[in-house]
Amino acid sequence: MAETFYVTTPIYYVNDFPHIGHAYTTVAADVLARYHRYAGRDVFFLTGTDEHGQKVEKAAEAAGETPIQLADRVVERFKNLWVKLNISNDDFIRTTQERHIWAASRFFEAVQEHGDIYLGMYEDWYCTPCESFWTEQQLVNGKCPDCGRDVHKLKEESYFFKMSAYQKPLIDYLEANPSFVRPESRYNELVSFVRGGLKDLSISRTTFSWGIPVPGNQKHVIYVWFDALLNYISALGYPDDMERFNHFWPADVHLIGKDILRFHAVYWPTFLMAAGLKPPRQVFAHGWWTIEGKKMSKSLRNVVDPYALVDTYGIDPLRYFLLREVPFGQDGDFSHQAMVHRINSDLANDFGNLLNRSVGMLVKYFGGKLAEPTDLTDLEGEIRELTMETYRQVEAAFGDLAFHQALIAIWKLVGRLNKYIDETAPWVLYKDPNKHPRLMAVMATLFEGLRHISQMIYPFMPDSAQKMRNQLLLSPIDTLTSRYETDRIWGQMPIGQAISRKPPLFPRIESDKT
Repeated sequence: MAETFYVTTPIYYVNDFPHIGHAYTTVAADVLARYHRYAGRDVFFLTGTDEHGQKVEKAAEAAGETPIQLADRVVERFKNLWVKLNISNDDFIRTTQERHIWAASRFFEAVQEHGDIYLGMYEDWYCTPCESFWTEQQLVNGKCPDCGRDVHKLKEESYFFKMSAYQKPLIDYLEANPSFVRPESRYNELVSFVRGGLKDLSISRTTFSWGIPVPGNQKHVIYVWFDALLNYISALGYPDDMERFNHFWPADVHLIGKDILRFHAVYWPTFLMAAGLKPPRQVFAHGWWTIEGKKMSKSLRNVVDPYALVDTYGIDPLRYFLLREVPFGQDGDFSHQAMVHRINSDLANDFGNLLNRSVGMLVKYFGGKLAEPTDLTDLEGEIRELTMETYRQVEAAFGDLAFHQALIAIWKLVGRLNKYIDETAPWVLYKDPNKHPRLMAVMATLFEGLRHISQMIYPFMPDSAQKMRNQLLLSPIDTLTSRYETDRIWGQMPIGQAISRKPPLFPRIESDKT
């Protein structure tokens, strides 16, 4: 049986338009999913939408529609964007789906039967935008410590989860699994938070109705975070299809923004422990994007629309930029200038030019046809060893979710092949017929290097990889046949078939286009 790999994005709230932050997380998850599928693993990649809670109810009221009407409308924006960005998710979960409502209700009952849910009275502060509860001491200048917005006093009957009972089990789990939270700085922050003490958590509301009713007490709805986090198991068939659930659970990685780390690395594992289920293996909290040095804000009218970015720059250049520009886990800044620079420098000049030069020379010197190389030197051996070393570096980078490091390693190989052309000077070798066997060795090495690069870039830029392979007369990458190990063997370019010129894979972007 193949290894499994289960990766998730957060489920996105339906009171907002998709923006660059949503695209960032989802593209990263897609790159991971494609990499692990190609490596022969049985992958499950989940994304979806969070559709309950007071925020949605208020947004729908303001728009003059029902909450489900708002959700149905906004969900299509997310689904359409994932198609546009070539996202290969295996499922799309909505928290308004019956399968999720059923699973959330049964999970609530399981925790209640374990004795970890009780009825009490909640009286403290609540931030509606963050869907977060706060004590007086936690407020900062009387406002939400997370988002800085106004909070309001709540006093209502509530069901509570005994989170305090799971402080020691959670600390034990964190200490036994130091890679549970990444990057490391977030892990240290979280350990400090948990050591500071966990309090019982209010997990139901009575002041609004848009949510999943508490089993056995219909005047309460389940707190939106208790509901939302359960999407990661409801999509696997919990509690009815436990064979499928156990096949993929625990999740290998939840990809999230750093603002929701506490919910995923404190609330979620303690909920699971109370239900007798294993916590996820890793929660990776990436940073935020600013726009031209400023915080993304509707009032500043600087929210970057991913649809417009794809229309302007293309799918794969955007995917490349998002994961190359900023180390995953750190904050980053988007600017059109930086985007154009990456496309023109990395994609058009370095990579695209390597492909165009190589094809052009092969067409000119040998009618586009490769033959078995004979006149090989130590230089070709160096290129082959660097290619194998690049695979090792890419594999290590994926293990650390260091996407930019994987791309840096691949582009070092691109740079080495460009230098190899200058070192071997094929245009000089061509002038001497006696040196044509040596020229063919150079061509064969270049094209074999390009074949391997097409495989390395596939998770990041799947369309470009397939177009490149089509030009090189290679079969498309098929993640269902698990050819990854075979594909890594050196010397598999087709012999005797005519490769032809094609339009540039990455045209340069003129500055006025932005």
